[in-house]
Amino acid sequence: MGGTKLTSGEAVRKATGLSWDEWGEVLDAWGARERSHGEIVKWLMTERGLGSWWAQTVTVEYERARGLRTPGSGRDGLYTVSASKTVGASVEELFRAVTDPGLREGWLPDGLLTERTTQPHRSARFDWGDGTTRVNIGFVDKGTRAQIALAHERLPDQETADQTKQYWRDRLTRLKQLLEG
Repeated sequence: MGGTKLTSGEAVRKATGLSWDEWGEVLDAWGARERSHGEIVKWLMTERGLGSWWAQTVTVEYERARGLRTPGSGRDGLYTVSASKTVGASVEELFRAVTDPGLREGWLPDGLLTERTTQPHRSARFDWGDGTTRVNIGFVDKGTRAQIALAHERLPDQETADQTKQYWRDRLTRLKQLLEG
């Protein structure tokens, strides 16, 4: 299969028994072009015995090689970007800085997040702006430090994805500055 490879040809053959091109032939013969991402992954796991990670990797590479997805996008053509930062604050402080609208104003002044769900000190999910995109945030306790990792989903194109990624890098840098004094 062509394009930028997720892993080397040697690694895929060693782990799965087939090369990228052979996986392309197998999936074409099965009719994967007309199947959803989830259906392909499930088939690779149940019928071909691949573990979850390799099933996902083979599926994404197949979709890229067949023009069904571009790097950074899903089969639906929408993009997801991610950003993360480790800060010198407790996970409780970090979680509050994200979920408390008053504290959030200090590092995210546009107020475009509308809370959907939270799991205290673990995760927070938000609609962004008019709700056409979403922001999912995870928190990891690292003792005297904590990590925030976010994914902004459903972005319409590569240009918006690139701009959004830079936006979140800048915002998380500001959050770190705010929490570390």
